[in-house]
Amino acid sequence: MSLQNLRGRVAFVFDEINFDVDQIVGVKNIKITDIEELAQAAMQSYDPGFRDKVKLGDVIVGNHNFGYGHPHYPPMRAMRHLGIAGVVAESFAPGYWRGEISMGFPQASCPGILGLVERWDEIEVDWQANEVRNLTKGASLPMEPLSFADHEMLDAGGLLPYLKRSQNVA
Repeated sequence: MSLQNLRGRVAFVFDEINFDVDQIVGVKNIKITDIEELAQAAMQSYDPGFRDKVKLGDVIVGNHNFGYGHPHYPPMRAMRHLGIAGVVAESFAPGYWRGEISMGFPQASCPGILGLVERWDEIEVDWQANEVRNLTKGASLPMEPLSFADHEMLDAGGLLPYLKRSQNVA
């Protein structure tokens, strides 16, 4: 299998350095386990109409150290439920990166991404070419290549499928 490229619109740009993803659902909602209720809370502080605008396959863009803070899973579970297919950021907090890659949620580190895209631009993350393309503007930037293990984990759909797949290989 080959890791599928991400291709979608930039549904939101988080330009704050050290963005704590808990803010996506609000700290008071972090313990909600019902995915519909969690998705209802998502993005209310940033764009109350987000749920109606986002489409399956859209991506979000972040600044440096995206995911800073405690790596809680509910905010990104809510975003995946709404259709977000991945995150492209200037850089990522290590705990956030590891947790989301382990969940099979694509992340791409692309220095300069904030200067390449605007909200609703259509972009493509090309894993083979290690490039992020702004299809709306006809521009691109190199991205940091995934490690072999991260690439394989994303391709498998997360840590558990990756481990199951690797056990089937003698």
